[in-house]
Amino acid sequence: MKPASAIDRRALLSGLAALSIASGVLFPASTQAQTPPIAMQQPTKPNVVFILADNVGYGDLGPYGGGEPRGAPTPRVDQLAREGLRLTQFLVEPACTPSRTALMTGRYSIREGLSLILVPGGPNTLSARSVTMGELFKSVGYATAIFGKWHLGKDPQSLPTAHGFDEYYGIPPDMTWDSSTYVDKIELTHFAPAPRDVLLARGPQIVEATAGGELHDVKPFTPEVRATIDNELVDKSIDFMRRQKAAGKPFFLYLPFSMGHIPNLPSSEFKGKSRTGNYGDKLMEGDYHVGQILDALKELGVDDSTLLVFASDNGPSGEAFREYGNEGTPDMGSPGPFRGELGEATEGSIRTFCFIRWPGHIKPDTTSYAMFSIMDFFPTFANIIGAKLPSDRPIDGVDQADVLRGQSETGKRDSLLSFIGGDLVAARWKQWRVYFTDVYPTGIGPQRQPGPGSASAPMAGYPKIFNIEMDPHEDLNVFGLFPFASEPAIKIVEEYLASVKQYPNPPAPNVTQFQSAGR
Repeated sequence: MKPASAIDRRALLSGLAALSIASGVLFPASTQAQTPPIAMQQPTKPNVVFILADNVGYGDLGPYGGGEPRGAPTPRVDQLAREGLRLTQFLVEPACTPSRTALMTGRYSIREGLSLILVPGGPNTLSARSVTMGELFKSVGYATAIFGKWHLGKDPQSLPTAHGFDEYYGIPPDMTWDSSTYVDKIELTHFAPAPRDVLLARGPQIVEATAGGELHDVKPFTPEVRATIDNELVDKSIDFMRRQKAAGKPFFLYLPFSMGHIPNLPSSEFKGKSRTGNYGDKLMEGDYHVGQILDALKELGVDDSTLLVFASDNGPSGEAFREYGNEGTPDMGSPGPFRGELGEATEGSIRTFCFIRWPGHIKPDTTSYAMFSIMDFFPTFANIIGAKLPSDRPIDGVDQADVLRGQSETGKRDSLLSFIGGDLVAARWKQWRVYFTDVYPTGIGPQRQPGPGSASAPMAGYPKIFNIEMDPHEDLNVFGLFPFASEPAIKIVEEYLASVKQYPNPPAPNVTQFQSAGR
């Protein structure tokens, strides 16, 4: 059944609002409205390092219950948790491109036309009008670099070096880590018969570029390169930081490395180190690389003046990719107590790990349950570095600097919307998850409730509601018990729809529907 679009759900939303109002339950207004950043210029701007893992689940790392019990100890990440802040309600978008768009722009990915995973040849790409985190830092004098995965498009106007980054080295900017296997798969299927050297020359390439410049091919992106790419990315990151320290310039380093993404091909140093195959080996390797960055900050003497974030862009890969070339062991992570995997809108897909370390500003060995979206880093960093946010577009992120400094337990966010393509599929409000389209929880098929909760078709029935504190695994649809929980979710949706009237979204990504010629 095709999900209804967000705009077409107005009749459903109005009906639910009437049902909730009739119940006589009143709720405070949503606190997700944008709060302007505090006008603030610090005497010395901190360096910022943002390390982004790829599809590592909430339950994979030691500080969240993984690590040693998962057969893959993570001692350096454990150290990071002791030295900084651990977020336990860090929320992302359902897939790679959407989450990275939200991080870079501080906006729901649908506002940038990038609410699906970018596929080579697809029509959607980062716009020249987009304002990214690279431009935010560049506007106040930072040196900027990205080493790793961009995944927001390869068109000239979409490259990181067209959006404020001075340096870029990484995998094809419109592809992800499994593109390293494309040539082998082409040979397997005889999809494009040609000698291997020709296929390698035509296939995915490691690329590099500098600000305003064109992409240059460096070498073919092969499984062998995939196994060692994070070594290269970390070495380049350390070199970049060393150069900026010598130049006396603050820096923003974005290191979206490969830890966690299929195919998890560990380097020779980590092959067989874990007890759970390639996935565990790669977790241990990623842990080592995080430690290298921490050590480099100390060696360079910038440890106390650097804000470091280590987070994941999505929940784990799961059933869809578990046999991805991993020698019989599942190439998949753990969502911890939650349900879901990459690509879904369930809690285990959109909640993952995040650590933030900033000596002298963030209290060590602390935990926050404040709801914190990946979009919130954009306005939070703007506050910290004294940069101005764009004023000609909605910014969906909120300034969470008070959460970082331990001055707020709850933060400025109590809600979040989830989109897949052009569809608004779910909302979070406090502990409630509200689905506006049918939900197929991983592993159990369609969920049905007796009575009113059995109606689940979009526009024809009621939403599904789960209380993720009572029921983290989302096993029980409680719409019949707590129908009033839909009211604040509806209000959030209505606020979003009002913003779209004022600032229309670009066309949503879609590679299955095409306009007829001449239309």
